[in-house]
Amino acid sequence: MSAKLPQRPARPPGRPRYKGKAPYLFLSPYIVLTAAFFVVPFVNAIMLAFYETNGPRSHVFVGLDNFVFLFTDPIFLRALLNTTVFALVSVFIQLPLSMALALLLNSGGDKVKGFFRLVFFSPNLVGQVLVGILFSVLFTPRYGLVNRGFQMVLHWGLEARWLSEPRLIMPAIVLTSLWLWVGFNMIYFLAALQTVDKTLQEAARIDGASPWQIFWHVTLPSMRHVVIFVVIMSVIGSYQLFELPLTLLSESYGYGANDAGLTLITYLNYNAFRCGDLGLGSAVGWVVAMIIFIISLIQIRLGRIAEED
Repeated sequence: MSAKLPQRPARPPGRPRYKGKAPYLFLSPYIVLTAAFFVVPFVNAIMLAFYETNGPRSHVFVGLDNFVFLFTDPIFLRALLNTTVFALVSVFIQLPLSMALALLLNSGGDKVKGFFRLVFFSPNLVGQVLVGILFSVLFTPRYGLVNRGFQMVLHWGLEARWLSEPRLIMPAIVLTSLWLWVGFNMIYFLAALQTVDKTLQEAARIDGASPWQIFWHVTLPSMRHVVIFVVIMSVIGSYQLFELPLTLLSESYGYGANDAGLTLITYLNYNAFRCGDLGLGSAVGWVVAMIIFIISLIQIRLGRIAEED
């Protein structure tokens, strides 16, 4: 008979498994990096919002004056309006287009689906700066392809100055953003469509439901969580819009005529880095953060209510 090995004594409950400094040494790089690049800037941003600065070293405590100034400044209110309009366009125009493309590709074969998925997603790979420079050429009045396209399709005899006329600046930014982000959001919706239960769709089809009824009552509720996520991320991205108008309207420093292309982040950039008032720029950042936080909470709450219904 083989001798039995002695059993290991049971570890008392509640007693830590490991002792010593080893776990803390392994965690120390993460803790140091988090403190250096998140905690310290976070605290510094809170403190800066209550100061008026002239560069990084000269600062005077002003309390809530920065926030009072923002909501009485017509330029800031114009930037807030422009950004909100862009966010609404992202939700009510861009996302439906992304959903429509996802539905079209979902009904095709795998080879066709893969090819067009790459085609529609590829504009997002080049980045906002390159897209802004590209479309600044496409919107050129005389030889820009956008004007030529409108002239050929709509028999438009005029040469619209997209980037200099205030009423056309925001539509130019919107058209550029559609080309850039419709395919990106389509990927999310296309992935969600793969998880929809096909038996529920078939049952609704047998019961005589129309394609729209199947989409509205079966497909869309099945991908509700992805839709909520995409809407929230689109709103967050809209209120952080910066590189695209800055490069598209580079001749006017990203603002456009009559500040028609001014966004909250370009307003922040102007005051913090061109004028040197880091305190006012920090206050703008906190206002943007609170707007995004409140809108996200509302969207999450509405999503939960819809799920309960």
